[in-house]
Amino acid sequence: MASFRAALTQLSSLKVRGVRNNYDLDELPNSLHSAQMPALLVMPVELNAERLFRERKDSLQTAAFSGGTKSVYYSVTHLLLAAPAAAGLGLRSHMPSLVDLIDGYTAALSADVTLGDQLLAPARVGVEPGIYPYGEREFYGCAFRHTWLLEI
Repeated sequence: MASFRAALTQLSSLKVRGVRNNYDLDELPNSLHSAQMPALLVMPVELNAERLFRERKDSLQTAAFSGGTKSVYYSVTHLLLAAPAAAGLGLRSHMPSLVDLIDGYTAALSADVTLGDQLLAPARVGVEPGIYPYGEREFYGCAFRHTWLLEI
């Protein structure tokens, strides 16, 4: 039986081509500088009042199987921050590298869809590129919204 925490730690160790820093829960910085970019942050909570994703089905929903494995669905955001929104010539100047980072992320995840067997089923992931607040700044990036099935 894997714990939610163990799965989060495994996610934080995902090696994505082009990402400079991966941050686990205990390492989340209060703010980020350009020198730390691109960065991946494990976020098991919402960042602000606005939801990153419009649809929330399966989030912390239990799935009871009579006489079988007891399990629960978890939703986790793995936030990729590529560059400060105020940097460069705007979104257009960062779009090619952001798309390459997204491709690198999906390639890394496809090599380990159960996060080292922490998950009962392969992760389901939604991909939402955009501008995301973190600390007191906004960043070009992508939210990878994971839905996991774990045994309880």
